Amino acid sequence: MSYTLPLARLIEEFQKLPGIGPKSAQRLAFHVLKQPPEDVRTFSDALLEARDKIGYCQQCFNLSAQSVCELCVQPNRKQQTICLVSEPKDLYALERTGEFKGVYHVLQGLISPLEGISPEDLKIKELLARLSNPDVEEVILALPPSIEGDTTSLYLSRLIKPLGIKLTRIAFGLPVGADLEYADSMTITRALQGRQSV
Repeated sequence: MSYTLPLARLIEEFQKLPGIGPKSAQRLAFHVLKQPPEDVRTFSDALLEARDKIGYCQQCFNLSAQSVCELCVQPNRKQQTICLVSEPKDLYALERTGEFKGVYHVLQGLISPLEGISPEDLKIKELLARLSNPDVEEVILALPPSIEGDTTSLYLSRLIKPLGIKLTRIAFGLPVGADLEYADSMTITRALQGRQSV
């Protein structure tokens, strides 16, 4: 079926978003067309404003509209503990728990030779500059349990351990309410490796 050109273009643009297939793109496009013009303008203004004004925090490389993000300026944050994450979305996932009270460092990716991402493409040099501060006591690796995450963790551990800073990694394993019967072997292995004393 051929759509009128502006609708086809709108559907095509929605399809460029991650996780949006042809049917979802079509649904979103039709939804936009049903909205009042002022709502569509507000939506498009929000897109443009976010794209124009959001950059990276100069300290932790989280998303921020200021030179230093809202988390880095909080005085109650424990500066001696730095949690490393690969992307800002991981930082927000950890923040939602309300458990971590330290500061973050966003690497902006993971080492992936297949995708042409080397350590020089990540914010590792900036991390090492932060770790030169004698107040830093611990670095927590909160990287995904994947080949790229493990490669990056191994690379970083070789750089951080000689500095005499405590290096830990978050445990991976079974989600709350999960049955062992349905878990894959890698998840069970991670759960066993991340076990704690009772």
